[in-house]
Amino acid sequence: MTVNVALPPSPRDLRLDLFRGLANWAIFFGHIPNTALNWLTTRNYGFSDGADLFVFISGYTATLVYGRMMFDRGFSIGATRLFRRVWQLYVAHVLLFVFYMTSVHYLAHKFDIPHLMDEFNVARLMDYPVETMTHGLLLKLKPLNLDVLPLYIVLMGIFPPVLWLMLRYKNSVMLGSALLYFAARHYGWNCPSYPAGVWYFNPFTWQLLFVLGAWLVLGGATRFAFLVQSRLVFALSIVYLLFALVMTLAAEITLLQSIIPKDLFEAFNPNDKTNLALYRVLHLACLVLLVVRLIPVDWPGLRQPIFRPLVKCGQQSLEVFCVGVFLSFIAHVVLETLPSGFISQVLVGTSGLAIMTGVAYYRSWSKRVDKPITAS
Repeated sequence: MTVNVALPPSPRDLRLDLFRGLANWAIFFGHIPNTALNWLTTRNYGFSDGADLFVFISGYTATLVYGRMMFDRGFSIGATRLFRRVWQLYVAHVLLFVFYMTSVHYLAHKFDIPHLMDEFNVARLMDYPVETMTHGLLLKLKPLNLDVLPLYIVLMGIFPPVLWLMLRYKNSVMLGSALLYFAARHYGWNCPSYPAGVWYFNPFTWQLLFVLGAWLVLGGATRFAFLVQSRLVFALSIVYLLFALVMTLAAEITLLQSIIPKDLFEAFNPNDKTNLALYRVLHLACLVLLVVRLIPVDWPGLRQPIFRPLVKCGQQSLEVFCVGVFLSFIAHVVLETLPSGFISQVLVGTSGLAIMTGVAYYRSWSKRVDKPITAS
C-alpha cells in the first residue's frame, strides 16, 4: 500500500484501557437515574461524559489495530477483520436487545411496575411484537440506554473505506469529517428512529470524535505535540474545564444559576448531547490534553494494583459494556422495589462494578486459555 502516515509504536498504551474502563463505569452509573451514583460520573462536572470518551477511544484503538493490519497485510485483510468485528458487535447488540426487552417486560409485570414499559421504550413490544423486534434488528428501535452500541456499529461499519482513505489522505478525511459535522448540525441531518423521532446519538455528528481519534493515531498527535507542552494551552485548558464545571453545576444548583447571566447559562443548558455540541468536543479535547501531559505512556502507576480492575474492564470493553447496560436496568428495578436510601444505592453500585470487573477478568482468562499452545 502507498500510505502517507506514521503509525505509533506497537506496545499497548495502558492509558487507553484505563480510561475506556473508566468510561464503562461512568456509563453504568449514569444509567441508574435519580441516585447519588450519578455524581460519580463526569457528566455532572463538565460538558462531555463517558460516551464521548468511549467513542473517541474506540476510534483511536480501531485505527491502531486495523490501520496496522492494513499497513502490514493489505486493505482486504484489514477490511474483512473490521467487518468481522462489526458482526461481533451486531451479535452482541442483538443478544443484549433481546435480553433487555424481555427482562423489562417480565419484571415490569412481575413486580407491578407498569411505568417501566414506557420509561424504557418497550411498551410497543406487547401490541406489535414482530414489528418491534424487526426494527430493533435494524437498529431503528433503541430501548432506553441502548443507544451507544448501535452508534458504535454504524461507525465501525463505515470505517473500512474511511480508514483506507485516511492511510493516504488523513488530513483531507479529517476535514471532510468536520464539514459533515457542521453540515449535519446546520441542516438537522439525523437517522430516523422507531416509532418516531431520531437517534439519540446522531451518527452524522458523533463520527467527528471517532475520526478525530483515528486522525491522532495517524500523525495528528505528532503534529500537535507542541500543544501538549505549551504552558499557555495547559492553563487555558484548565480555565475552560473550570468554566464547564460551573456551567454544568449551575443546572443543578439554583443559587449558582442565579448569579450567571441568563443568556450565558442557556447557551450551555440543556447540554446538546444528541448533536454533539462543539463545546463538548472542546471539553473532551482539554481533558485529553491534560491526561497526555500529566500521565506519560510509560508512567509506572498504570501498572499499580489499584488500577488493574479499570484496565481490565477497558481491555474487555464490549463484554463489560453490555453487562453494565443490563445491570443498570436491574439496579433500577432493585431501587424501585426496595428502600432506595444511600446505603442501598452504594450496595447496588458496588455490586454492579464487582460483576462487571468479574466478567472482565473471566473474559481475559478465557481468551488466554483459548489461545493455541505452541509446540516446543
